[in-house]
Amino acid sequence: MDGIVVKVRQSGKVIGKTIYLMIGLKHTGLKEVLGMWINETESASFWLNVLTVIKARGVKDILIASNDNLSGIRQAIKSAFPNTITQLCVVHQIRNSIKYVVWKDRKHFLADLKQVYGAINRDMAADALEDFAKKWGSKYAYAIKSWRDNWDELTAYFDYPMEIRRIIYITNAIESLNSNIRKYTKTKTVFPDDQAALKAVYLAVANKEKKWTYPVRDWGSVINQLIIKFGDRCGVL
Repeated sequence: MDGIVVKVRQSGKVIGKTIYLMIGLKHTGLKEVLGMWINETESASFWLNVLTVIKARGVKDILIASNDNLSGIRQAIKSAFPNTITQLCVVHQIRNSIKYVVWKDRKHFLADLKQVYGAINRDMAADALEDFAKKWGSKYAYAIKSWRDNWDELTAYFDYPMEIRRIIYITNAIESLNSNIRKYTKTKTVFPDDQAALKAVYLAVANKEKKWTYPVRDWGSVINQLIIKFGDRCGVL
């Protein structure tokens, strides 16, 4: 789950709106765009409506939801799909962590942070975070607090083998889609209304989906591991 910002003319003003997109990975290993929604702000009620819509369209269950800590998303997921595991995108978390780190510190800061998210397991990651906090906590306390506050959702991927980790710990699939969308929208600086913006994004999505003809990497191994973890919920037994 992620979003892409577009400029739309509304009531004589140009405002920024976000088109939120959701990609599902089916039990066949093929990707599918489940929908798109345009809104000025995000909230738990907005995301609950989105999840209610996809449920009505036939989505029976979500095993793991990967997102960029979108506002209200975790509460909405727990309400609509209470058994779903939430994984926050580690790359987005890293970007947020270095946002206020001075340039001269960034290289060493990132090298030390890699010891956290690149650890072998959650316990080693927790130890690495403590070491990281001792070194950088006095200077960049906010970054440490953000990792601690979101620890469970940031480290959910440690519960899975490497093949599954690669799929869930970053939102690469939707980032790639967003990049393709920008190629279609970059020549249009301002859309006349919401429908025009949605139409442009829809055309970009349709073009990208034509290329999704193969399952994700190592899918045979991935689905077997998911069956062990989630059993009948995988929908393939």
